[in-house]
Amino acid sequence: MQKALIATLVLALAVAAAGCGSSKKATSTTTAGSSFKVGLITDIGGLNDRGFNHLAYVGLQKAAKDLGVTTRVVQSASSSDYVPNLTALARQGYKLVIGVGFTEIQAIEAVAKEFPKTHFAIVDVSNADEGGLPNVEGLLFKEQQVGYLAGYAAGLAAKQRGAHAVSTVGGQKQPPVDRYIAGFQAGAKAAFPGVTTINSYSQDFSNQAKCKEIALNQIAAGSVVVFQVAGGCGLGALDAAKEKGVWGIGVDADQGFLGSHILTSALKGVDTAVYLSIKDAVSGHFKGGQDAVYGLEQNGVGLGRFSPKTPQGIEAKADKIRAEIVAGTIKNIPTVVK
Repeated sequence: MQKALIATLVLALAVAAAGCGSSKKATSTTTAGSSFKVGLITDIGGLNDRGFNHLAYVGLQKAAKDLGVTTRVVQSASSSDYVPNLTALARQGYKLVIGVGFTEIQAIEAVAKEFPKTHFAIVDVSNADEGGLPNVEGLLFKEQQVGYLAGYAAGLAAKQRGAHAVSTVGGQKQPPVDRYIAGFQAGAKAAFPGVTTINSYSQDFSNQAKCKEIALNQIAAGSVVVFQVAGGCGLGALDAAKEKGVWGIGVDADQGFLGSHILTSALKGVDTAVYLSIKDAVSGHFKGGQDAVYGLEQNGVGLGRFSPKTPQGIEAKADKIRAEIVAGTIKNIPTVVK
């Protein structure tokens, strides 16, 4: 009751604010096309995170090109922007409004209830967590699978180097972040039972200096492979890896372009999920009230390119482990960080 009352009050204030459009702190771009309008609301990481939000935007752009839809992207400067931005697009007749990331969970639920005729999709959140609303589709990924692959490669790299620790820098402690980390830790220990896994959370997805400091501390504690799971903030962790001459592992997008110190990246097909959700909506087959789930089986997650400096044998062994996961030989990869 209290949660519902708070959500109602927040929404009421947001609707009033949205009467004049999106939050003044937000920025937006629009692509003209057909009368079918699709809007995308980023989380506070913004389009320049070189990963999660950027991929969602790539999917939106592909839909504009291939399907001829009219698109608009609104960047949120703070979490307080989510409800006003979502509300503004719903009121302006956008037929599908997409939220990027777990931090928008409460905002999507509140606005979707207020606008039941508008379709909503949200990345990294299950429809069940949105109250099973019939106009909301969850876009989910099996991050634990690709986390396991990245961890396996990291464990092998640490063993080859004669070291005994690998680490993860998470953003906020959320299910999708923890699925990556839990899988990574399990994979590292499967490859190298004697390895120690170090984990810390930045509680931030954009402050690179904060993630760099965390990674430097982990490296000082013996980590020779740093897996960033913190969006734009995590770019700082990868910079720390480069500075100290250890391996880094990127997240969501292929971040190998940052340098040869990037062992590989744990990819997540946010662009594909966003595009397919739009395609379904345009064709009248929007999957409201349910989830679309992408794993290795659907090529929804996977490893990016390996560094040219990767020790011989690691990539081939990672490929073998991938095949075993898909075949069901490796089961019950953990999704919870202990």
